[in-house]
Amino acid sequence: MCQVGEDYEEPAPMGPPPPRPGCELKCVKCKEGLPVVVIRVGDAFCRDCFKAFYIHKFRAVLGKNRLIFPGEKVLLAWSGGPSSSSMVWQVLEGLSPDSAKRLRFVPGVVYIDEGAACRQSLEDRAKTLVEVKLILQTVGFPWHIVALEEVFSLPLSVLRYFAQEPTGTKGAYKAAVDSFLQQQHAPAQGAEQLSQPGTQDPQSPAGPPTAAQTEAQLPTAAQTEALSRLFDSVKTLTAKEELLQTLRTHLILHVARTHGYSKVMTGDSCTRLAIKLMTSLALGRGAFLAWDTGFSDERHGDVVVVRPMRDHTLKEVAFYNRLFGVPSVFTPAIDTKAPEKASIHRLMEAFMLRLQAQFPSTVSTVYRTSEKLVKAPRDSSAGVLPGPRCLLCMCTLDIDTADSATAFGAQTSHLSQTQPPTPPAEALTAPCCSAGVGRAQGCCRGAGPCGREDPRAHIIEQLCYGCRVNLKDLVSRLWPCVGDEGSPSAPGGEEAGGHWLSFVLCSPSPMLALLQPSLDALPPYILAEAQLRRQRAWVSQEIQEYLVEDSDDEAHTGES
Repeated sequence: MCQVGEDYEEPAPMGPPPPRPGCELKCVKCKEGLPVVVIRVGDAFCRDCFKAFYIHKFRAVLGKNRLIFPGEKVLLAWSGGPSSSSMVWQVLEGLSPDSAKRLRFVPGVVYIDEGAACRQSLEDRAKTLVEVKLILQTVGFPWHIVALEEVFSLPLSVLRYFAQEPTGTKGAYKAAVDSFLQQQHAPAQGAEQLSQPGTQDPQSPAGPPTAAQTEAQLPTAAQTEALSRLFDSVKTLTAKEELLQTLRTHLILHVARTHGYSKVMTGDSCTRLAIKLMTSLALGRGAFLAWDTGFSDERHGDVVVVRPMRDHTLKEVAFYNRLFGVPSVFTPAIDTKAPEKASIHRLMEAFMLRLQAQFPSTVSTVYRTSEKLVKAPRDSSAGVLPGPRCLLCMCTLDIDTADSATAFGAQTSHLSQTQPPTPPAEALTAPCCSAGVGRAQGCCRGAGPCGREDPRAHIIEQLCYGCRVNLKDLVSRLWPCVGDEGSPSAPGGEEAGGHWLSFVLCSPSPMLALLQPSLDALPPYILAEAQLRRQRAWVSQEIQEYLVEDSDDEAHTGES
């Protein structure tokens, strides 16, 4: 008879469990060694073959694209994580004398201290910097440590596009290699000298530290407080991560331009790029996927960002670092200990990794799809970004004001065309562009009556769709009483209070104007660049009718 709890399954087989796949096999490469790593099902490698396979991937990406010329200065963006640490180690081994095909560029390392954004104490940040310096001194490359607070002292040139020098024909790379080899073998130059003076010899990177190393200056309490106030004003973790990525990119770009680096290497792995692609789609950055996930990113012009680790998965990176003792530094990120649904980045990462565990080809499929994306339309040259650029990410503005059929087009048209009603006579007598107000809030400074346009629109209209959505996540707060000393737009001045009084009176809804999000917490270089672009646009519009356009014959003669 049937009994409750009766088990009809077959009894478990006695004896040892079956061997795991790959344990009884030989290495798929040499067919002799015992496998120690199983990358995929059936791909078991021994220690030596796995190292050769890993190094070949890194060298093949650089050799296939041929963007880094011999003797060129390359800045390695190192965060202390596994992928960027593995990238630095690959460059270190590629420059060693024992390497079969040595790399020929001049490396440097930059580390961004993000402890203030992650709410780390000064003691924890000091301990992290000690570990970072110890590893950088072991590597021996010229290094630069920069605190994230230095974004409040960046110049306006960070947001400018500088045209890249043409590299020439396809044979330019081969000619540069031949010239570099001739210089190395020339007796006057010596076997261990480079054509660039004052830089460390890449053939002996493990030497003593050089004078090119720069340490982060201790940020002031005001800068740390300003950075904390900036991230506190963002109400979503998604916007915080995007803002942190933007500020980090601006700092790395400034370091590269200051010290003469023309290329920047990042440690984005294949898995990370696949997650980034899906995240960018969710954030409305589909128009810039080719720049955000491709091998090279030329949006800055004179400094090109390359991603040589894009063929390595996180699993391969973890195995390599574990087997060969690649040092890394653990630093808490802004999303550390955050729940899965705390941000779009975390949610997309959990989704991709969970799907990858069930279907092992998920990451590779998404990654290969990103390789098919082009950077420019067919009627323009690839890699060139014409037209106005986003104030934050520096990509071409994906805005078509003429086509308002979409919600974004209608929103953009509304920002550029809508004006508040005419203010009363007493409001028009308020002082215009008082000291500090115009520079901080994008006042017209002669571009029109003060208060006739929303000062926040001057910044928002210069952003792409993705950056505009993130900027809307600034915390909406009630402004202090107009004219108070603590007002963000009127730092202790009655003239500033009069300016904001005129702005509120001219707004369609005074209380709504007071409840709008504040942009005063942004770094000064962003606000100043937005104001400068606004002024240039107004001047260009004012003199447009006085400009004389060239005829077709004159234009053809000038081009010839």
